[in-house]
Order: sequence, then structure tokens, then C-alpha cells
Amino acid sequence: MKVMITGASGYLGQNIINRLHNPSTEIIGINRKLLYGDPNRLAEQLSQADVVINLAGAPIIKRWTSKNKAIIYNSRVLTTKNLCKAINILPKEMQPKTFISASAVGIYREDLVHDETSSRFANHFAARVTDDWEDALVDLPDTIRQVIFRIGVVLGKDSQFIQQVLPIFKMGLGGKIGNGKQPFPFIHVNDLVQAFAAAVTDKHYFGIYNLVAPQQISNKMFTRTLAKKLNRPAILPVPAVALKLAFGKASTLILKNPIVLPKRLEMQKFAYQHPTIESCLDQIID
Repeated sequence: MKVMITGASGYLGQNIINRLHNPSTEIIGINRKLLYGDPNRLAEQLSQADVVINLAGAPIIKRWTSKNKAIIYNSRVLTTKNLCKAINILPKEMQPKTFISASAVGIYREDLVHDETSSRFANHFAARVTDDWEDALVDLPDTIRQVIFRIGVVLGKDSQFIQQVLPIFKMGLGGKIGNGKQPFPFIHVNDLVQAFAAAVTDKHYFGIYNLVAPQQISNKMFTRTLAKKLNRPAILPVPAVALKLAFGKASTLILKNPIVLPKRLEMQKFAYQHPTIESCLDQIID
């Protein structure tokens, strides 16, 4: 089996590659420059691929200046459109059989409850980007099985989020963000990788999935649990105004979140390794 991956050098890409690695699977990273270039050259690389995994995307939690907006948008939407153009160039027998794409729970309107049937989307820049990102796949041939994973906050020993907060909490300087009441949809990287690996080979996976843990927690609960695991206090909150000054409108993704239910994964009896925040943090801190 031949699997081609965009964003192969990133944190998610490296973990997925490690999970898929075996003698019967050839894994090839797609050069970033090809994603922005001539679709014909991209088609040459995609030829004979059985599966395409699309993880490309620039970091989104940064000030949404005009320049940053263009980078964020093009790294997701333009690259995905070019992948679809390249696939359509190929003869049917040379097209991939499966296309798996990352997406984000930030598409959903904050403070509401969402399963995969929800169309109550947020009205900020990140949500509009995510909506266009998913819509870009409409041009794929119907013969290709499509899977879209809307991903929550990824937790793992080397994940960006944990790398940012763990040193602060170890020093006893951690605390809730804003009022701490905002939902905190999360997923352990091991469960994320397992879901992608299942979607590669299991034809029962198709359409949109909320890739989050089944436990519903708030930012305050995450803060308390992490502090308890580290035996440290967590009494220094991060004021909302500080985040707004640092990130501008992008602070919305930190201060306001949706409640996200992984209904389809649960219907398919997905076996979570870390279904609770306690089990996630046990693995990370141990």
C-alpha cells in the first residue's frame, strides 16, 4: 500500500507515519512546494497512491493580520484545492482510493453542543477557513472514499500545547484561562493516530468525524487536573485581556470553545486508549 502525506514533517504527520510504518506500507511525504505549484507535477507524485492524508496547515493561533490570514487560508484551502485538481488530472485507475483530511472543531459555534450533524458554525475567520477547507474536497471524484477528522486540542508529551503549558504549571504559575468556564474538547495523540490508521484501511470510515475524547470538560477542570497531577498550585489565572492583547481576534479560539461530541466514533465502537483527561495526563506526566 502506498500512502502519501502532506504535512509529513509536523507533529501529527510524524506520529501518524510512525504508526503506519510497516514492511507492506510505503509512506511518502508530499513536498510543500508542490502543493502550491503546477497541479500536473503534483499529479505525477500522486500517481499510484492508494491513500492521501492531508495534514497541511500553518499555525492558526496568531494575530489575524492580512498577511497571516493569507498564509493560514492558502496553507489549508489552496493546497487542498490543488490536491483535488491533481487527482482529477490522473486517469481513474491511477487515482487514490481514499482521501483523509484533517479539519478542526473550531468550525463550530462556541458554547453550543455539536455532533457531526451540526451545521451551527461559528462566524469568525478560523471557522470560515475550516468550512472552505472542507468544501474544497467537493471536487474529488465520487469513487474516492473521503474521511474528514475535526480535531480538538491535541495532548501528548511532545504536543505544542503541552510543551507550552507544562513548564509554567511545574513552576506553580499555572491557572485557568479567562473565566475557565469555556469547554475544552481534547484528544490524546495516541487516539488521534489510531483513528487515522483505522480510516486508512477500514472502509466503514467515511464522511465527517469529531476527533475528540468522549469526556466533556472545561478549561478550569483541565487546569485543576494538571495541577493536581503535578502537585502544584494553579491559582494564577491568565486574564482574557492579556490574550486579546497578544493574539487579537485569534484569542477567541482560546477563550471560547464549542462542546463537541464524538458521536460517530462511539457508534463505530472506537476503542479510546485515553478517554478521560486523567488518563491523558497520566500518560503525559508519567
